[in-house]
Amino acid sequence: MNVSHHQLVILDRDGVINHDSDSYIKSPDEWVAIDGSLEAIAKLTQASYKVVVCTNQSGIGRGLYDTNTLNSIHEKMLRQLSRLGGEIQAIFFCPHTDEDHCECRKPKAGMFEEIAKRFNLGSSLKDIPVVGDSLRDLLGPVMMGAEPHLVLTGKGIKTREKGGLPPYTAIHTDLSAFVNHFLSTSK
Repeated sequence: MNVSHHQLVILDRDGVINHDSDSYIKSPDEWVAIDGSLEAIAKLTQASYKVVVCTNQSGIGRGLYDTNTLNSIHEKMLRQLSRLGGEIQAIFFCPHTDEDHCECRKPKAGMFEEIAKRFNLGSSLKDIPVVGDSLRDLLGPVMMGAEPHLVLTGKGIKTREKGGLPPYTAIHTDLSAFVNHFLSTSK
């Protein structure tokens, strides 16, 4: 699928779209959207942006849930989103734990390289906004030229307090605030 750089938005899932949990989101029942996040994605869809989700899911590697359960969680998210007129083009996930030393687990850039390949962007995510609530969501894509955005939901407040954010990271209250800012400045 060919996408111009200015039509793609990459989002982390836990803490950005849905409430996060230190004990992982292990079932569709535990997946609860953050107020306004699905509406925000629907706004992006209606403005002709392609939304991609990029998420570490080490709960699979830890044996807390399996891929079928993850698919059920994502079906719930996509169903709720579709009712609002929103769409997610693709969901990239890493099932590994740190101990696996894979190339796809954020903060490594593996999943972002896959996104660039899938959408025929070469090896660059130049100027593509990437939204996350932790440093590991932003580091890989920033090395590929992406534009970092931190939301203060999920782990966002702790992340901001810790510092060390990539230069030019924009900070937003939540996904809804990011989308309003992004749509008002990107036209």
